[in-house]
Amino acid sequence: MTDNNSDKLVLVTGGTGFVGVHCILQLLNKGYKVRTSIRSLVRENEVIAMLNNGGEVKSVKNLSFIEADLSKDTNWDEAAKRCDYVLHIASPVPLSMPKDEKEVISPAVEGTIRILKAAKRAGVKRVVLTSSFAAVGYSHKDVNTLITEENWTDPNDKNLSTYIKSKTLAEIAAWDFITANGKGLELSVICPGFILGPSLGADLPSSIRALKQLLDGTMKAVPKISFGIVDVRDVADLHIRAMTSSAANGQRFLASSGDPLTLHDIALLLKQKLGEKAKQVPTKVLPNWVVQIAALFSLAAKDLVPQLNRIKNSNNEKAKKLLGWSPRSYEEAILASVESILQFEQEKNNS
Repeated sequence: MTDNNSDKLVLVTGGTGFVGVHCILQLLNKGYKVRTSIRSLVRENEVIAMLNNGGEVKSVKNLSFIEADLSKDTNWDEAAKRCDYVLHIASPVPLSMPKDEKEVISPAVEGTIRILKAAKRAGVKRVVLTSSFAAVGYSHKDVNTLITEENWTDPNDKNLSTYIKSKTLAEIAAWDFITANGKGLELSVICPGFILGPSLGADLPSSIRALKQLLDGTMKAVPKISFGIVDVRDVADLHIRAMTSSAANGQRFLASSGDPLTLHDIALLLKQKLGEKAKQVPTKVLPNWVVQIAALFSLAAKDLVPQLNRIKNSNNEKAKKLLGWSPRSYEEAILASVESILQFEQEKNNS
């Protein structure tokens, strides 16, 4: 891909988000015109500040904003108008899990359908949907199964967390829409693992906040859970490759940098690489029974139970072979996250 993209307009939903703003940055630097949806236009300057934090931006003048909310029809037709591509990244990620799962599932599913309908009406060539490993790697009887793009999480599995169920149902709804109503509209799907890497804003994403809890000692012991880690910059790169490659049409792609790491592995890596800065990082492993008892009283603990002892072995060969994707190491992603934590903590202390 070169800078000869100035006649192409891309809609990126969720421009204030971790993945969204990295996609915008890379698209602008590849010469695309970008329109991004945000829930309130008062956050325009926040997005521009994040882009500037990401390094040199070739042309912010090629970026425009539109106010739109996944839970409402308003402005989505205008958002998709004249767009060649749509990267649908926005998705509700609650800070705390509500008692009624519909509060998360409904906007995820209905919002995805809103985007696809608007894209279809606007004559968009392709939508790239940000799904999740959550839609691929759960519900399997053998916890050591090697997960590929052929696998699906069963949304009827009673052990699923609300978030996992919402991502699964949203992706299923997207493929169903394309099958039934999507003639002329192409769809590709990205299913990232645990997304780390540099945050461009002080409002840290939930994945990096988990690392912060390790660093500052808020987390006193680590549960027996593992992650397939991927750097946010590589997730953005994969979205753009899937957007333009003919080989990506109708395909889903797992995004992880390689073998999964346990939370204990991550804690040990932080101890090894950060020295004194990691003095509060816990290395004690929390027994499963403690999490299971806590789950009786805590929704957050309840969401952890399905992940205990599950080894999330996944295969990223499809993205590498079909799209030429080459992700960074998990170590680089983790340490870039830590740099963000320390940077914004220092800025906070200096202000």
